[in-house]
Amino acid sequence: MIDRQPARARVRAALDRAPVVVLTGPRQAGKTTLARAVVDAPDANFFDLEDPRDDARLGAPTLTLPPLDGTIVIDEAQRRGDLFPILRVLVDEDRRNGRFLVLGSASPDLVGLAADSLAGRVALVELTGLELIDVGADELDPLWRRGGLPRSYLAETEERSVDWREDYVRSFLERDLANLGVRIPATMMRRFWTMVGHYHGQTWNGAEVARSLAVSEPTVRRYLDALTDALVLRQLHPWHANIAKRQIRSPKVYVRDTGLLHRLLGIDDHRALLAHPKLGASWEGFVIEQLLVRTEARGAWFWGTHGGGEIDLLLDHGGERIGVEIKRTDAPRMTPSIRNAIDDLGLDRVLVAHAGHVRFALAPGVEAISAAELLTDGIP
Repeated sequence: MIDRQPARARVRAALDRAPVVVLTGPRQAGKTTLARAVVDAPDANFFDLEDPRDDARLGAPTLTLPPLDGTIVIDEAQRRGDLFPILRVLVDEDRRNGRFLVLGSASPDLVGLAADSLAGRVALVELTGLELIDVGADELDPLWRRGGLPRSYLAETEERSVDWREDYVRSFLERDLANLGVRIPATMMRRFWTMVGHYHGQTWNGAEVARSLAVSEPTVRRYLDALTDALVLRQLHPWHANIAKRQIRSPKVYVRDTGLLHRLLGIDDHRALLAHPKLGASWEGFVIEQLLVRTEARGAWFWGTHGGGEIDLLLDHGGERIGVEIKRTDAPRMTPSIRNAIDDLGLDRVLVAHAGHVRFALAPGVEAISAAELLTDGIP
C-alpha cells in the first residue's frame, strides 16, 4: 500500500480542528483506505452505507452513534440525505473535535448538506488521485501517463491499466453519475466527456460543443457543471486585471485525471502519448492538478488576452502573486507573454515548470524549475 502521507496529514489536521470532517473525492480515489490509515478505530465505528447491514445499523442514528467512543467513520454518506441534521444534534451535545469522519463520492448535495447543516462544525477535505510525492519523482512519467487513481497507477501491466480505466469510465457514466443525481444518457455523456478531452487545456466554447452534439448551449453547460461537480473535470477561471487590453473571460477546461484523459482520447502507451497533438495540453493539466493539490491553493486562475498574452496559472501563495508557466521541454526560454504578464498583472515572480532536471534563472524574477522538483518540494 502506498503511504499517502500528505493526504493523511490533511485529514488529521482537519480532525484536530473540527467535530465533523467531510472527505470527498471521485470513486476509487482511495477514501476508505485513507480513512482506515488515519483512524485507528474498531470495526463497530465504521459504517459503509452501501452495505445493507451497516445501513440497517444506522436506522436509528441517535441511538446507535452516541455510545461509540473515538472517531466514527461513515462511508458513502451521500446515500443518506437525512444524516447531517442528525450529526448536528449529536455534535451540539458533544462538541469534541474529530468525532465524525464522513466519506462520500463527489456530490454537490453532500457538500451542500454538510455546509448548511453543520455550519461552524465541519471541515471539508478533497482527496484526488495519488500525488507525485506519494510515489517519488522518478515515477513522474508513469503517474502522468496512467493517472493518479490508485488501481490504474498500480496495475501490473500497461494493458491492465488501460482496461481498468475503460471499465472505470463505463461504470462512472452508467452508474455513478446516476447515484449522484445526474440523469443523462451514458452514451451522450461519453461523447461529451470525450469532446471535453479534445478541449483539454483550451478556453471553453460552449456554442461550438453544442452544435457538435446537436443540443442547446445551456444543455452543454449543464453537462460541464455535472462533471465538474463530480470532480472529474476542472474549470479554471480567468483572472480579470484592471487593464485596457481585451481579456479572455471563458474558463479553461481540464480532465482532472490524465489517465482518464488518455483513455478518452485513445492514448494507450507512452509512445502514443508523445506523438499525440494533446501532448503539451496533457502535460499542462497534469502539472496544474498536482500543483494545486501540493500547495493546497485557496485560489487559482489563468490569465489571457485576445492579443496573445497568457499565463497558465496564477496563484496567491504565501502573500505573493505568483505566475506559473508550464512547458513540455527541457530548455524553456523567456517569452514576450511572460514579460506582458509580469507588467500587466504586477506579478512578484514567475516559475516556468519544465520537463528537464535543472533549475536556473531566465530573467529577474523568472526562474525555470523542474516540474518534478516543483511537484515534490512545492513552490520555493
